[in-house]
Amino acid sequence: MVFRDRVLTKGKKNMKKNLIKLALSLALVSILVMPLMVSASGRTIDPGFGYISGYIGMGTQDIRITIANIIRVAMGLLGIVAVLIILIGGFKYMTAMGNEESVKKAKQLIFSGIIGLVIVLCAYAIATFVITSILSATTSS
Repeated sequence: MVFRDRVLTKGKKNMKKNLIKLALSLALVSILVMPLMVSASGRTIDPGFGYISGYIGMGTQDIRITIANIIRVAMGLLGIVAVLIILIGGFKYMTAMGNEESVKKAKQLIFSGIIGLVIVLCAYAIATFVITSILSATTSS
């Protein structure tokens, strides 16, 4: 009985380590891939030092659009984290085997993930509105 408990405890530790490794690798991949997937809006405004910025490898994109892209990527990463929390909660719920305490913790984790996802979506909507308002107010067309 003691050996079985020790094996189960070791298995849970390995499962936690594997989940952490998976989450970190997904975060790393998304950090490396997401900027490549973010498309520029097509507007390029030369801030006055186009030759120098091109020479040293900087972009000539407007700083407001760059900040908007950074916020968009950050919100996407936070959304991924919220979905991962929901998935981990669902996994714990499915593997609870009727243990009421584990089921309660899993439901709490799922609920927390949903609340986090709602917060991220609201923050994304607010940030998009603010950035669009700033861009329309400061550009002359």
